Amino acid sequence: MIAVDVNADLGEGEATDARMFTLVSSANIACGGHAGDEASMQLCLRLAKQHGVAAGAHPGFVDRQNKGRRTMTATPLEVHRLVSDQVRALATLASREGVRLGHVKAHGALYNQAAQDPALARALAEAVVAIDPAMRLFGLPGSCMQTQAKAVGLQFVGEAFVDRAYDDQGHLVPRQEPGAVLTDPPHRLAARAVRLATGLPVPSLNGAPVVVAASTLCVHGDTPAAVAVAAAVREALRAHAIAVRAPNSAKPCQP
Repeated sequence: MIAVDVNADLGEGEATDARMFTLVSSANIACGGHAGDEASMQLCLRLAKQHGVAAGAHPGFVDRQNKGRRTMTATPLEVHRLVSDQVRALATLASREGVRLGHVKAHGALYNQAAQDPALARALAEAVVAIDPAMRLFGLPGSCMQTQAKAVGLQFVGEAFVDRAYDDQGHLVPRQEPGAVLTDPPHRLAARAVRLATGLPVPSLNGAPVVVAASTLCVHGDTPAAVAVAAAVREALRAHAIAVRAPNSAKPCQP
């Protein structure tokens, strides 16, 4: 049976978080950079434990005004420190709640910059491996993040985005460009998710076929239709006999 992970970026102040935890198999929890505080992190960890969702850290640039999505100038040392500080903060709370962090996924501009900059990607990977070498790094397939994760011995999990547009080369279209965030009806995005999960091409923003070799699918938690899209994705995957499970789990996640 084909299996795929469904993840969402959570703990970013959205009122729909509790519902999203019933629909995903992995949660990327904002840990104090672009969003999140001790209370939100604790709540997300408890929801993850309640629903059997794999918990991971979602560090980002400290830029709350722009939700961590503005390109920043940062040295590898600065990236190492901010990732380390944020992941450790969540890990400390996770230990108190009896939850093990299984992965790290960078947020927004940090994700995009590390995908293209080997030095930043190396700093990100080294920060993660120093905390727990058993954690996985989620990122863009074929990017610098994948190369540097392999270099430091981290397991890499390729990610595809259900609700974001790709260019013809398989890179994410920058959010400031028209059409970067997909607003198709949930059933159409769900059909896209099935294609991504089964290795079939999806159309780029220009209509070219793009294949994204991914084993985890992201539905952003801060879009207005997030719950409807996530629910439609789960139903479409079930209808195509595609199991939903976290990368570190052999047990399917029940909706």
